[in-house]
Amino acid sequence: MLMGCCSSFFTCKSVFTCCDVTPYRFCFKLDFSRFVDENFDVKEWVNAAFATPDAQGSIDAHAASLVMKLQMLVQELNNSLEETSIQAVQNLPRVLRDIDSVRQEAAMLQEQMRLVAEDIQKVERDTSQSMHVLLKIDQIKCRMQEASHALKEADNWTTLSADVEDVFRSGDIENIASKLVAMQQSLQLLVDVPDYKERCQYLNTLKTRLEAILSPQLVSAFSSHSLDGALMYVKIFKDIDTLPSLQKYYHKCIKNQLHDQWRKIKDTDPDETILDWLNAFYDVLVSAWHTQLKWCTQVFDEPVMVVCEIMDATLAGMEPPISQCIENEVCNRPNPLICLLELKEVTDRYAKSMEGLITAVGKDVCCLPCVTMLARRIYEPYRGDMSQYGIQEEGLLMIQLANIRLQREEIVDCVRMLGESVPKLFAYAHEASERCLTYTSGCGFPALVQALKAFFASYHHEFNRILKMVKGQDKSNEDDNWSLYQQALRIIQVCGELLLHVEDFDKTLREQLLSVATKFTPVADDIPLELEHGTDTRGNPFMLMDQLLLDRQADRMALYELINHCKKHKDEICLLYDTQTNVRTLCEDVHRFAFNVVFSQIENHLQDMHSMKAWQLDKAGGALMVDLPSFGLSPQEYITKIGQYLMTLPQHIEPFIIGDNAALLAALQHARLPYTDGKGHIADVWLEVFANATQQHYVEAILRITELTPHAIKQLVTDVDYLTNVFDDLGLHPTEELKSVRHLLTVNADAFLQGGDEPHAQRLVVAISRMRGIMLR
Repeated sequence: MLMGCCSSFFTCKSVFTCCDVTPYRFCFKLDFSRFVDENFDVKEWVNAAFATPDAQGSIDAHAASLVMKLQMLVQELNNSLEETSIQAVQNLPRVLRDIDSVRQEAAMLQEQMRLVAEDIQKVERDTSQSMHVLLKIDQIKCRMQEASHALKEADNWTTLSADVEDVFRSGDIENIASKLVAMQQSLQLLVDVPDYKERCQYLNTLKTRLEAILSPQLVSAFSSHSLDGALMYVKIFKDIDTLPSLQKYYHKCIKNQLHDQWRKIKDTDPDETILDWLNAFYDVLVSAWHTQLKWCTQVFDEPVMVVCEIMDATLAGMEPPISQCIENEVCNRPNPLICLLELKEVTDRYAKSMEGLITAVGKDVCCLPCVTMLARRIYEPYRGDMSQYGIQEEGLLMIQLANIRLQREEIVDCVRMLGESVPKLFAYAHEASERCLTYTSGCGFPALVQALKAFFASYHHEFNRILKMVKGQDKSNEDDNWSLYQQALRIIQVCGELLLHVEDFDKTLREQLLSVATKFTPVADDIPLELEHGTDTRGNPFMLMDQLLLDRQADRMALYELINHCKKHKDEICLLYDTQTNVRTLCEDVHRFAFNVVFSQIENHLQDMHSMKAWQLDKAGGALMVDLPSFGLSPQEYITKIGQYLMTLPQHIEPFIIGDNAALLAALQHARLPYTDGKGHIADVWLEVFANATQQHYVEAILRITELTPHAIKQLVTDVDYLTNVFDDLGLHPTEELKSVRHLLTVNADAFLQGGDEPHAQRLVVAISRMRGIMLR
């Protein structure tokens, strides 16, 4: 009540208040409706109050007047609130009495409801038996009605059976159809009669007679695309539950028309190939799809299914079959795979057209079984040949490999042809992968991999043959050796190019396989089916190429296993691992050959070095040489030849290492050269190999010397120093063994016996002490 009073009080726009203020009395009008507003702004209200004409005279007087008015209003509001509160307190006893009265009435209502519920339960107990009786009587009534209806239908069946022959003799199609519908309805209620099967057979016989009577009319209506006649016959056949039979008539009629066009295409120009025939006939089928779908949409409830079945029946019943025409064409071609590839491209275009036409009807239409059946029928002529794809691909690759001529009379020409063969080799390999994608839609990748392995293995065999020819050249003089070494470096570069191409090609194969894998059916949890461009291929049978092209489950499983293998080895060689292994073996073999070619001359110079007479003589030309100073000695011929030979090495390597030769570097990574870890620039690695090998063999040759005279020791030290200087000129360092040998040759006998601070291999100490005639303790 208080809130109600306050609300009515504040709804007034303005209040006239008369104030009796000593010593004078004044009246004023004040609008306080803004005070009720929820968005009241004090500043805004004050600014508005001082914007009135009354405030223009004296601002202080106007402010005092406003304050007085507000105080009077507050007092008036307090008085109103006090009066309202008093009235509310006075009315509380009456409200409490009303609440108590309502409580008593609610209790009385609750008791009455309880009594009513008890009465209802009593009635249910007293009348339950009667209700059961009534239900049984109602059931009996229903069953009697059903029996009466069945008797009427049985009598109706007898009547209809007796009259049906007369109706058939009348030839009235509509009357015959109505009789058959009535007999069909009667038979539905006679399921339990003893001769139910005989009656069904009799009714089916009558339906067959009706179909036979209508057959000419059906063919005429379907051939002329008579819409009214077709609709009438569809209604008749639908009423007698034989609509599939009507659709078979339609299938046969359109199928025969299409077969006539196929024969016409073949007979018009017999000189044309199956490629021309297919192109023309597929155009006919696409045109027929448009025509028949438009007409069937007006006649049948499922036009897509009807037209798909027509297309399937047409392709299945062609005479001669497409598969036989393809087989005849392939037999007359020198290269079967190229012929099949051309034909498959034509079929792919037709399948793509059909996919687009079916999808245009509705996205869900592709899920129909009839669409899957049609897709399989389109690719049926290729499924038999698909199992032979690997053999055909390998045969074509071998023919192409034979076109890569590697045999030449001159070895230099053979090596040059090897280098030129690598781009051709992988061009053919890329063509094979493209053929696999086009002809098998990626389903033939397992067979492609095997064909490629055989292809590269045959090339590896030819490569080895050329390498054996190069190895068999005469190495009797130094010039021949350097020529062989340069040829070996060229072959090494070819090996490196092979390695790089194998890696790139294997990566390309894996990417291609994983790309087309989205169009294959998953058969296991570890072969997830990804979506390509947001399209779920599982609902589109034209995308499931493994199901369309591969008949054998074993072929499909081999494909899925290969896909899994690629997924597990994304960043490494996995498809052509055997090929890469063969190339790596070639790299090792050629590097060893190149090393042996160059080092054979050094071995020849060191072969008899330990048995030279210079190690036993103290005199040369009758002069005493024992006290001759070291600087008076010159290095012997054997070591100068070795030094000169090593100094010419850079100029023979240089033509192959200008810039970054990626092929040589790739080959070097798999070379496993002796006497080095293979790290560093190519030229440095080769120099290090020959330097380390020379020093090791030189040390071994020194250790085979049986005795050294004092003069021989000085001579040998001079030879070692000369070789060390050669290494310095090449930017190399002597090995620890060679430095140890020099130290042990120059150290005096006392220091030799005491050992010294520098550690040396025991075999070096024993051998050199024996040469110098020093007895070890």
